Amino acid sequence: MSDTTVKIDPKAVMVLRQKTGLGMGACKDALVEANGNAAEAEKILRERMKDKMDSRSERAAGEGCVVVAVNGGKMAVLDVRSETDFTARNDEFRAMAADLATMALSQASGAVSMSAEMTARLDDVRLKTGENVQFGKGVRSDAPAFAKYVHHDHRLAAVIAYEGELPEDVGVGICQHIAAHVPTPVAVDADGVCKDEVAKVRAAAQAEAVASGKPAQIAEKIAEGKMRKYFEEVTLLGQAYVRDDKVRVSSLLPKGTKILGFWRYVVG
Repeated sequence: MSDTTVKIDPKAVMVLRQKTGLGMGACKDALVEANGNAAEAEKILRERMKDKMDSRSERAAGEGCVVVAVNGGKMAVLDVRSETDFTARNDEFRAMAADLATMALSQASGAVSMSAEMTARLDDVRLKTGENVQFGKGVRSDAPAFAKYVHHDHRLAAVIAYEGELPEDVGVGICQHIAAHVPTPVAVDADGVCKDEVAKVRAAAQAEAVASGKPAQIAEKIAEGKMRKYFEEVTLLGQAYVRDDKVRVSSLLPKGTKILGFWRYVVG
């Protein structure tokens, strides 16, 4: 069909170009083929570009952003990838990532999977940027309440799930602690640390204490002291607070408030 058989409004061409990011010529051709139907023209362009978009899937996507969505007792945190930092900092890319997180709230708790609606939204940005934009990973969780912190560059975020009362600034502060503390906590408290790892550390501490030549009772106390130090280093509640290393994170919680879990997400 030639463009003489159907009159195409230049404004429709411009709208389609703004929506897809493709050239004026390609948009006009698609509208001609669709007999002026904008929705059909967009579908044609998507199908035409699909192979080209898929061919980029092997290109490294090492940039991106982390987004968090919270609605009542539901939370989703996602890592969405791009090839370049330029795209990762683009408002449209970040808006798309935020939309994906919001859409993910409707999923069951657990690992996030890309629905057809989420894929279509992501493809909007893939089409416009010409980059290998892709979903990295994500998780959905339910809890009585959540607190979150997203770093200013959007490459790092931390979330805690809790029950009870928690002032907003304290919740944000604990999330900032999770984001910044070295080493990163591996569990909320000692009960959550991998039992095999605890056994290995305990055995090493006991062996070291025995090798010191101290009497058995003293050696056992030395080993227990090393275990207390270990739990202070690797558990969230046991760590010295990054904002004030004279206090433990546990001391920040009001009476009756309990942290149920946490997540730390970094791009890539």
